[in-house]
Amino acid sequence: MGINTESDIEANIQIGPTDQGMVRIFVEANGAEIPMDFDPEEADEIADEIKAAAIAARAVKTR
Repeated sequence: MGINTESDIEANIQIGPTDQGMVRIFVEANGAEIPMDFDPEEADEIADEIKAAAIAARAVKTR
């Protein structure tokens, strides 16, 4: 499965700080739980990538 492959899988995502000073992205789908911890600098980089992807997606959508 790639970035452009559609799927009917439903998932829940939670994002927040941990008590250890990390940023956790927690994904739950079909009974599987995936916690991913990032230091704040990595989380900032991920946020920048998400923002850049949103800008690119808007450009595709308006064509």
